[in-house]
Amino acid sequence: MRFAVIQFPGSNCDQDCVQALKVLGQEARLVWHQEKAIGPEEGVILPGGFSYGDYLRCGAIARFSPIMGAVKAAAERGQVVVGICNGFQILCEAGLLPGALTRNEGLHFRCENTFLRVETPAWRFTSHYVTGQTLQIPIAHGEGCYRASPEILGELEAKRRVLLRYCNAGGQGVPQANPNGSSHNIAGICNARGNVLGMMPHPERCCEAEMGGLDGRGILLGAAGIGRRI
Repeated sequence: MRFAVIQFPGSNCDQDCVQALKVLGQEARLVWHQEKAIGPEEGVILPGGFSYGDYLRCGAIARFSPIMGAVKAAAERGQVVVGICNGFQILCEAGLLPGALTRNEGLHFRCENTFLRVETPAWRFTSHYVTGQTLQIPIAHGEGCYRASPEILGELEAKRRVLLRYCNAGGQGVPQANPNGSSHNIAGICNARGNVLGMMPHPERCCEAEMGGLDGRGILLGAAGIGRRI
C-alpha cells in the first residue's frame, strides 16, 4: 500500500513514519502541507511534532492547511487516515475524531515507554493483536490528555471505539499507569467507520528491534490492511 505522510511546518516524526513504513514493505511519500491532492488509493498519516509551533493550541492552525481538505475527502471516501501524537491532535481539531487533547495533568512533557492494552481486535488497526494484549510503545507529548463529554465517552465505550488504553505491565488500566490524565485511560480511538485512527503513542518508533521493540508494527500493518495476528 502507498501512504502519504503529511509534512506541516514543525513536523518532526515524518521521516520516522516513512522509514517505518518502508521497513514494513510499504511505499511512502512526503506531502507538503500546501499541496491539495491525495491519491484515491493512498493511506494518510499525520505524524507527530509541533505543527505551526503549537501556537494557539496543538493542531489548531494545522487544521486550516490546504492539504486538510484532501485529508477530509480521503477519510470520507473510506481511505485509511492515521494521526499519531500531534496528528491525533490535528484530527480532533479538524473534526475527524471527537474530543480534544489538552495539557498533561502533571503539566510536564512526558517522554517514556508506556504500556497499552488492546481493547478490541475487531478494527483493522488492532487486527494483529488479541483482546487484552499488552504492548509497550513510547510517548513524547505535553498535551496528550484526552477529554470528551460524558456522552461522547459513553458512545466510544459502547461502540468499542477505544482501541488502546494506558495500563501497567500486567494489563490493568489503573490511574498510576496513565501518563497524562486521559479520561478512561484512553490512548487511541477510531471513528465510527473504522478508517480513521488517532493515538498519542508512537508506533513508528517501535517497528525495528534495533530501535528497542516491535510492538508498533501491528498498528501500521493493520493500517495497510496486511495480514492478521502477528
